[in-house]
Amino acid sequence: QVQFVESGGGLVQPGGSLRLSCSASGRTFSSYSMGWFRQAPGKEREFVAAISRNGGVTYYADSVKGRFPISRDNDKNTVYLQMNSLKPEDTAVYHCAASLRRATVRRSDYDYWGQGTQVTVSS
Repeated sequence: QVQFVESGGGLVQPGGSLRLSCSASGRTFSSYSMGWFRQAPGKEREFVAAISRNGGVTYYADSVKGRFPISRDNDKNTVYLQMNSLKPEDTAVYHCAASLRRATVRRSDYDYWGQGTQVTVSS
């Protein structure tokens, strides 16, 4: 079965940037719309960004719009989240997720989840 593995998290100062990657095994990556979610301590997992199968449609949470562009490279079986102008409130575990449906912001529409990568924004 396909697996999704995130990488690129770490500690960064406010105003800094990180690029998260989520790589998938298998040949069917392009069959999935992809999304990023995050979960801060004591908080519910929340939607961050989503991208359609061919990358033509994207959705963003208001909190990250203009700061966190999502992209994908189907030839590399990878989806990216470029995080710019990071704020302390962006601190969370970031998960990528895959959906057999079209791009969606609904957590319940996602079928597969990565294990998550920690992003900490602190001075």
